[in-house]
Amino acid sequence: MQRKRPVKNLDLFTIRLPINAVVSIMHRAAGIVLFLLLPLMLIAFQQSLASEASYLALQQLFSHWLIKLFFIASSWAFFHHFYAGIRHFLQDVHWMSSLEKARLTGRVVLVLVGLSILLFAWSIF
Repeated sequence: MQRKRPVKNLDLFTIRLPINAVVSIMHRAAGIVLFLLLPLMLIAFQQSLASEASYLALQQLFSHWLIKLFFIASSWAFFHHFYAGIRHFLQDVHWMSSLEKARLTGRVVLVLVGLSILLFAWSIF
């Protein structure tokens, strides 16, 4: 006698994740992006302290619109990791831990990230 196994949906593009899962997954992805950007930030910092000429060259490089666009894209990682990290910390201390409040704070994180990115983009252009 053969038992029928339940049908499993393994197509990740058809699964609709709840907002809490999306914010949590994006928090982890933002942490990875920040970790991968760390060597670039350290190299830029080292070059800015090497000499006045290297500082001016770095300043000229950072004024290019494509580099500014890269900064805006990578600022998502910082802002999302920052706001979602605060949210995760508050959930760890059992504040706003009900399902409705968790959904609300997930939306608040996404709105704050969007507003922060827009403010950052406006300030560098």
